[in-house]
Amino acid sequence: MKIGVLGTRGIPNHHGGFEQFAEYFSVFLKERGHEVYVYNSHDHPYQDKNYKGVNIIHCHDPENKIGTAGQFIYDLNCILDSRKRDFDIILQLGYTSSTIWFRLLPKKSIIVTNMDGLEWKRTKYSKLVQKFLKYAEKLAVRSSDFLISDSLGIKEYLNQTYNANSKYIAYGAELFQKPNTDVLKEYNLVKHEYNMLIARIEPENNIETILEGVAMSKNNQPFLVIGKHDINNYGKKLKLKFKNHKNIKFVGGIYNIEKLNSLRYFSNLYFHGHSVGGTNPSLLEAMASNSLIIANNNIFNKSILSENAFYFESSEDVKNYIDTIRKVDFKEKVLNCYKEIEKNYNWELINNEYLNFISECLYYQS
Repeated sequence: MKIGVLGTRGIPNHHGGFEQFAEYFSVFLKERGHEVYVYNSHDHPYQDKNYKGVNIIHCHDPENKIGTAGQFIYDLNCILDSRKRDFDIILQLGYTSSTIWFRLLPKKSIIVTNMDGLEWKRTKYSKLVQKFLKYAEKLAVRSSDFLISDSLGIKEYLNQTYNANSKYIAYGAELFQKPNTDVLKEYNLVKHEYNMLIARIEPENNIETILEGVAMSKNNQPFLVIGKHDINNYGKKLKLKFKNHKNIKFVGGIYNIEKLNSLRYFSNLYFHGHSVGGTNPSLLEAMASNSLIIANNNIFNKSILSENAFYFESSEDVKNYIDTIRKVDFKEKVLNCYKEIEKNYNWELINNEYLNFISECLYYQS
């Protein structure tokens, strides 16, 4: 098959979950003999035209100059380019800034869209933007030949809201078995004597709630906040709000997966505050890295973690967990999460599910 992957900032990953998936899946496809193209922003740190055999197409992306509107222009540029490529399959990862251009998608290509999470629920957006995103969601359902849901909650939502069938395929993670203690020296940490979170610095990830709990706690162990905190006003506000709490350390974005996994592996508590949308990649990576997870109490997290984590709803909950829980006392929860990745969320399994599904899509449409 000749496959184009749209909807990410590009590979190798320097941004987030879709980029991580696109990196793993595109290389997987190439290794199995398919011709694969991934669209990258023109200013992506990786400027070569080939990544491990995957073709890279750089398209102009003015987001850094004009803000969010630039995403729409970038997606338009990618879609216009795709019209020249004669793809069998176009795999769209997300829909927020691409579906307004759906009429420009190549007619001969089969459009498969991963519907991401409930983007219109994100509180960082104004009411007007949320209304647009709800409309964009509807367009994505109507304009795609096939849909993918990354969680059972999203699958159920699409069925109830649009009477639309979708294929449930979660994200994947690699089992992590070789932690590197050098990372502890780099960040001046002691094994199991610090807590952490990894997230985009956005309100719906409950970062402020978590940090308020950290500030209330009597435990002064380091708390790492990993994510780009200097690219939006919310991140800057949080850094200013908690500046007097010296144990709260905003370390910025880290995209070296070995370093991230080592930090997770050696942490005491790993907080996962995501509340909007499906199976979050960073959650699976935490499970695969022997983390003891404290997650926001919602259907998306609970469907993955079940009884193998603790759940919070308030800063008071966070405070109590930090003051009372030690990872060493809950080895069974940690091990169960690890086994869950091994059984249901390993990348080999997930990549094969994607490949089998898009192969079926091509067969049914031919």
